[in-house]
Amino acid sequence: MLQYLAALVLVAHGIGHLTGILASWSGIDVGFTKEPWIFGGNVMIDSTTGKAFMVVWLIALALFIGSGIGVFMGEQWWRTLAIIGAVAILLVLLLPWRKKVTDFFELP
Repeated sequence: MLQYLAALVLVAHGIGHLTGILASWSGIDVGFTKEPWIFGGNVMIDSTTGKAFMVVWLIALALFIGSGIGVFMGEQWWRTLAIIGAVAILLVLLLPWRKKVTDFFELP
């Protein structure tokens, strides 16, 4: 039972990465702040550079969903996928250098 719960959490976490992708590529407001990134100037989440970095979010989405499937199937490689996905997304989260991690989303 715990195995299935862990698989569900990993898959749900992967799907949650759609927020960054939607904010960047579609312009849908998902709550991200419109602040310049570490690059300064006009580099925002919906700029060309921001969209390029959202490819990493897309990769992390696939890695987390893949690791959830690995847990569900009882495979041992799921940990590797989850760790690579976590490191990749942490690198992207460092880009808004001027913001604290808790400030990524505008809270009411």
